[in-house]
Amino acid sequence: MATKVLIVDDHPAASEGLSTRIAGQPDLEVCGQAADIAEALQLIRRTRPDVAIIDIQLKNGNGLDLIEQIKNRHSSIRVLVWSMFADEVYAERSLHAGALGYINKQNTTGRILDAIRCVRDGKIYLCEETAQQLLTRTVAGTKHHKPVGLKGLSNRELEIFRLIGIGLSTSDIATRMHRSVNTVESHRQKIKRKLSLKNAAELHRAAVQWVLENG
Repeated sequence: MATKVLIVDDHPAASEGLSTRIAGQPDLEVCGQAADIAEALQLIRRTRPDVAIIDIQLKNGNGLDLIEQIKNRHSSIRVLVWSMFADEVYAERSLHAGALGYINKQNTTGRILDAIRCVRDGKIYLCEETAQQLLTRTVAGTKHHKPVGLKGLSNRELEIFRLIGIGLSTSDIATRMHRSVNTVESHRQKIKRKLSLKNAAELHRAAVQWVLENG
């Protein structure tokens, strides 16, 4: 039987393109497409996919949150993250959340198909450079070293940093993340401290620059 694949991405063109490519594979079939967390969970309950391909940036939410919910509710589903963000920022976070693989959208669809089959078989998929970096840190024992820069941000802080970069105000972020304004403001202060930013203007510039550099 063909492996059932769910695609979770808020970019219709990317989702449709990948769906078309998968449709041409005899061992794979797309069982649904979703743009946000609620829609994805609904489709999962209805279609029971074998593999979920999840983008980090979703219509209303964050892919890492969805991964954690999937692993808590549907542990048999294998998750592959595909994203425009650099591997060094989100690959390790994705694995910690419960994904088995991470692939950048800049890769060819052929490699994405390889990644799907890899996680379907219960294997970890990372690009060679990222895998080597993770192994090197583990062997060197740097997992006990305090991370700096963006790597020092929690998943929640990194998501707020990204939302600042796309132009959302503190109140907009609070509404989107279902948090209070005070909570978001507290996270903003932690982000500034961890990134050695002096004020809100520097935080905004750094966030916008990061978003621009990551597409």
